[in-house]
Amino acid sequence: MSRERLIVVAETTPKLPRFVKMRHDKGRDRWIMLAPERILTPDEIAVEVLKLCDGERTVTAIASEMAQTYKAPVEVIEKDIITMLQGLSDKGFLTS
Repeated sequence: MSRERLIVVAETTPKLPRFVKMRHDKGRDRWIMLAPERILTPDEIAVEVLKLCDGERTVTAIASEMAQTYKAPVEVIEKDIITMLQGLSDKGFLTS
């Protein structure tokens, strides 16, 4: 069964699929993404972005929140977020 590729754009409302779980590994003091037979360890900023991926906020809204938090240009952050989320989508860790 093949799935259609999600193309992440500014209007995308990203979320984690039901089978992907974000967990904090207390022993190593880091966040992990768990999926069947796969695990990812996103960096601190990626974790902050992923926490905002609730299926309701658009990429633009997420970028705006991150721009305020990190005092950076929203256009730069939005581009970086799209790149990051596209990579996760291509690996099956993200849906819309």
